[in-house]
Amino acid sequence: MSIIETTNLIGQEINIVGWVDTKRDHGKIAFIDLRDRTAKVQVVLVPSSLDEVSKSLMSEIRPEWVLKIRGLVKARPDRLINPDLATGTIEIEALGIEVLNTALTPIFPLDQDKNEISEELRLQYRYLDLRRPEMYDNLLKRHKINQFVRNFLDKEGFLEVETPILTKSTPEGARDFIVPSRHQVGSFYALPQSPQQYKQLLMAGGVERYFQIARCFRDEDTRKDRQPEFTQLDMEMSFVSEEDIMALNEKLLIELVQTLYPEKKIQSIPFPSISYAEAMEKYGNDRPDIREDKEDNDLLAFCWIVDFPQFEKTEEGNWTFSHNPFSAPKPEYMENLMATKDIETIISTQYDIVLNGFEIGGGSIRSHKPEALRKVLEIIGYEGEIVDKSFGHILTALASGTPPHGGIAWGMDRLLAVLQNESSIREVIAFPKTGDAQDPMMQSPSSVSIEQLVELGISIKKQ
Repeated sequence: MSIIETTNLIGQEINIVGWVDTKRDHGKIAFIDLRDRTAKVQVVLVPSSLDEVSKSLMSEIRPEWVLKIRGLVKARPDRLINPDLATGTIEIEALGIEVLNTALTPIFPLDQDKNEISEELRLQYRYLDLRRPEMYDNLLKRHKINQFVRNFLDKEGFLEVETPILTKSTPEGARDFIVPSRHQVGSFYALPQSPQQYKQLLMAGGVERYFQIARCFRDEDTRKDRQPEFTQLDMEMSFVSEEDIMALNEKLLIELVQTLYPEKKIQSIPFPSISYAEAMEKYGNDRPDIREDKEDNDLLAFCWIVDFPQFEKTEEGNWTFSHNPFSAPKPEYMENLMATKDIETIISTQYDIVLNGFEIGGGSIRSHKPEALRKVLEIIGYEGEIVDKSFGHILTALASGTPPHGGIAWGMDRLLAVLQNESSIREVIAFPKTGDAQDPMMQSPSSVSIEQLVELGISIKKQ
């Protein structure tokens, strides 16, 4: 039985389990607050009510011990009701105590403000950190958001499809994490930066409406809103326009906030749409914080950023894609693309969704014809054999009757961090990495044995 259920069982003998949150000794009587995932409850330890074994345990019990308590649920007198406790109208008179596990003294107080504890220490002992109510609440809200999204998209006719984690390294932007193959020595898999190509291949396969809450991997420098592995809500649709995708996602975000965060206010419905050029001119960036009151944590200012340039210049003066190579230009710019004409003026079908100054999602209508994708790749410097080697599979798929399609991906960690009023996405991830991409709890990354390296045909050169 969960602790929160005890409030309706006055006069009954019950069994509850949980952690000792605090213990208070008052001579011959003692009190403990027992905690589980649902609530805390006060347990009264009176020697005359306990069996002999339980009496002997009274003085030994310490915080974070795991106990099973057999006790009688009693109503508290009116003057002793605790309005700050969900179970504040009752207490448990212990009749028996069973120690399920003892505990070392926690490395840091679990009721201490997280900002007063070293983050590396919190990550090293994350299993202790997760016992704090605010951390559990972050995980609970993440679960509820995932469930809400799944139910919403199911009703909209989407199919949830899992795509591979071991895939192919292709030049799409960020640096890949690579995985050596034991069966094909000298060859490597890559972990997916996103399911981008797979979701387009699903459209080629006639799925039409796909989504996935997907794990993604990018070997890039971390910061408060980036991690080497992260989660995105990925979706793709066939036979749609930019407006269709934006309308569906806007509806999902509005219903999600109104259902799971009723205390929060959305500043503008429908969400305002701002061109990339206007955003850069007015705000100096393409993820503007347009809140009317930036001190109000419960104010949510969503906006769409649209009309991105298809290409941008690299530091070396070459062309590269502004988001990814699979985005299609707006129809009126297709002729310029195919003629490699006025490249700097070509506008893409790319759109981003921004919340309170954070880009929480982005997508586009895709190039569904192989000649358009091939032309984009040519402009950014990929031609001939490298195109066929890296992108031949998707070019062949696009030539096989692939319908017009487009989609979007949300950064679930970023979205949740904003909704939970957290300053870093590490606060909403169960087991995140540090700023230098290490896991101090598991002590990873770590070395592997010489035998493993030999089997994979790998040698390590000291730098």
